[in-house]
Amino acid sequence: MKTSTTAQTMNLNQVTVPKPELTQELYKWGIWGVFLVSLLWSFFPAKMNRVPELWTGAENMRELAKDFSKPDFRYWHQYSELMLETVQMAIWGSFLSVVAAVPFGLLSADNIAPKWVTFPVRRLMDASRAINELVFALIFVSAVGLGPLAGVLALAVHTTGTLAKLFSEAVEAIDPRPVEGIRATGASHMQEIVFGVIPQVLPLWISYSLYRFEANVRSATVLGIVGAGGIGMSLSEALRSFDFSASAAILLIIIVTVSMLDIFSQYLRKVVIDGEEHKKLVLYFLGMVVIFVLTEMAVAKVIDINAILRGEA
Repeated sequence: MKTSTTAQTMNLNQVTVPKPELTQELYKWGIWGVFLVSLLWSFFPAKMNRVPELWTGAENMRELAKDFSKPDFRYWHQYSELMLETVQMAIWGSFLSVVAAVPFGLLSADNIAPKWVTFPVRRLMDASRAINELVFALIFVSAVGLGPLAGVLALAVHTTGTLAKLFSEAVEAIDPRPVEGIRATGASHMQEIVFGVIPQVLPLWISYSLYRFEANVRSATVLGIVGAGGIGMSLSEALRSFDFSASAAILLIIIVTVSMLDIFSQYLRKVVIDGEEHKKLVLYFLGMVVIFVLTEMAVAKVIDINAILRGEA
C-alpha cells in the first residue's frame, strides 16, 4: 500500500505542466496592447483630462443635489398619465418588433436559410440596429406627426434588428437531431421549423423579448424629447427650465415604474423557464397592476368631474 502511494506521488511529481506556446503568449499580450493603446488614443478626444472638474465644481453639484432632494409632486397625476403612455408605447413597440423579428431571425440563421438570403437580411437588421431610436423617432415624427405613434414605430424598427440577431443566434445553437428526425418522416421545411426548431428556442425567445421590453420602457422615456410621446417631453421641459424639483419627481416615477416592470419580467422569465414555481407571484403582480390602472382611471374621472363642477360654478 505504501509502495503504491509512493509511486503515485512520484508520478505526480514527474508530471510537467505544458508551457503555452510563444505565439499564444504574443497573441494574448497583443490584445492587451491594442486595448491599452485604444484607451490612450481616445483619452484626450474624450476629454478625460477634465474629470477633476467634478471636484472643482463641487459647489454646483451640491446645489443641484439640494434641488433634486425636494421632488415636487404637485402634478403627479399628469406625470403618471404620461408614464402610463410611455409603458403603452413600449408594449406596442415590443409586440410589433417580436412579430417582425421571428421571420427575420429565421431568415438570418445559417442553418435555416441559404447564404444568399441570410447575407442581405443580416445587413438590413444591422442597419436597423445601427440607428438609434431617437433618430428613428425624428424620422417618424416627420412622417406621421407628433405623438406616441412615432415613438411606437421608432421602438419597433430598432428593436426588430436587435431581436432578430438574438433570435437567429438561438436558432443556430439548436440541437439538430430533433430536426433531422422530423425530416426523416418526410416533413416539409416549414414543418421542420415549426415542430423541430421553435420548441427548442421558444423559452430563449420569450426571455429575450421580455428583456427588450424592459429596455424599450427605458428608451421610451426619452423619445418624448423629440415629440414622440411619453413622459420625455415633460422631463425635457423641466430640465430646460431648471425646475429640478419637478425633474426629481418625474425621475422617481420613472425609477419606480421601471423597477416594478423589471421585477415582473424577472418572475415571468422564471415561470417560462422553470414552469409553475413562480406563477402565483406573477398573478399577484398582474392583479396589482390592474388595481393600479383602475385607481388611475378613477382618480382621472374624479379630477375631470371636479373640473366640470368648478366650470359650472
